[in-house]
Amino acid sequence: MIRGIRGATTVSENKAEDIHQATKHLLIDVAEKNDILPEDIVSVLISVTPDLTAAFPAKGMRLIDGWTYVPVMCTTEIPVPNALEKCIRVMVTAQTDLKQKDVTHIYHREAKQLRPDLVK
Repeated sequence: MIRGIRGATTVSENKAEDIHQATKHLLIDVAEKNDILPEDIVSVLISVTPDLTAAFPAKGMRLIDGWTYVPVMCTTEIPVPNALEKCIRVMVTAQTDLKQKDVTHIYHREAKQLRPDLVK
């Protein structure tokens, strides 16, 4: 089965290193909590809020051992008034035997407020 696995995190500043590291740690957590290997991943979509312009978050994904050939696309979130700032969101599409209700979606830092119903 192919499933979508959501995740989000925030950074405190619009700095390249912060964006790269936050993305890296988020994706490692998504993979570990869902027992996903790079070979299981179909693609990764990463979005950032309009206030994050210092770097492409995909570079953070490329810092993970074994993720060199994982297809990735970056985009900007819709600038909704009063939305969470400095936020990085991911959608990992992967092959897994997990049932949809058993997928662990990952929310770090201030992004936990986005989906408190899914935070474990």
